[in-house]
Formats: sequence, C-alpha cells, structure tokens
Amino acid sequence: MSKVSKKKDGVVLWFTGLSGAGKSTLAEALVPKLRAHGKKIEILDGDVVRTHLSKGLGFSREDRDTNIARIAFVAHLLARNGVTVLVAAISPFRETREKARALIGDFLEIHVAPPLEECIKRDVKGLYKKAIAGEIQQFTGISDPYEDPVSPELKIDTATVSVEDGVGRILGLMRDLGYLEAAAAHSTEV
Repeated sequence: MSKVSKKKDGVVLWFTGLSGAGKSTLAEALVPKLRAHGKKIEILDGDVVRTHLSKGLGFSREDRDTNIARIAFVAHLLARNGVTVLVAAISPFRETREKARALIGDFLEIHVAPPLEECIKRDVKGLYKKAIAGEIQQFTGISDPYEDPVSPELKIDTATVSVEDGVGRILGLMRDLGYLEAAAAHSTEV
C-alpha cells in the first residue's frame, strides 16, 4: 500500500501477538478515540470470533489458518464499506497474516510484543501454566510457534509502553497514512 496524504475511510488494524500481550486492551482503548473522530468501528476479537464464527475449529495449523481467513474475510467486507476494523487475534503464522493483508489491502499490522515472561505474568486464566506443564497442547509461544512480523507498521512492547502511549502511537500512524485527519483532533485524544 502506498502512503498517501488524502483521507481514507475503511481500514483494518490487525493486532497480532502472544496470548496476554495486550492486543484486546489496546483495541478497546482505541475505540472511543476513533469514535471521537467520527469513525465507524468494529472489533473482531479472536476469542469472540472462535466462539461464534469459528466454533468447532481446533488449534491445528489448518484450523488456525481457517480461523484467520474467516476473520480476514469479515474484516475485508467491513473495511470496504468504510468501517475501521480492529482485529485482535494471535494469528501466529506470518503467511496467513500476509494473505489477510493481500485480501484486505488497507491493512495495518500492529505487533503487540511484550516479552513472553510478561505475557505469562499477566495470565489470569492460568493457560501458560497449563501449557508449560503439558496440560494444554498446541499453545502458541510454548508448544506451538509464533512467527514475529517482519515489517509491521507498528511494534508496541506493552511491558514498557503504557496503553495510553500505545493508543497515541496508533493514532499517529493512522494520521500519517491518511486514515485520520490531523484537524479532527479532539480534546479526548492522547
């Protein structure tokens, strides 16, 4: 995608990273800021999508790819109709994310990247503990791979960057790429 200065409408912000990285937290904190700019917003959270759109899929490579393809398709439909879509999904495989980017076009990859130790520390459900003990198989970052993005539009280490600062960086990126008008800044913005 070429960088242009004219205002654009629909876009997909694809938050990728390990479980507990802060993907959903950043996406949810961004919503009121984008609404203040008059944007139509939808969040496609990986956990919610698995419950409704991808129910019955497991965690094999094929099932993970199918899940991400479904999310990408829905995000594409929304974005082409002027919606700003916030996807918060682990999406562990680089190739699958690149297929999503190719389908969607207006795609901003945001790598939410605290160290694994920080994700484990934040794990309120105890999933990492179970995965480390071998009780959960195919757990991304422990017994299944996570492929870091090669050239994300933005990388945020939520162990060192506050939610507020992360949201500010995302808004700045969107402004720089023409998805937000600089003149539309409101007092509620970071």
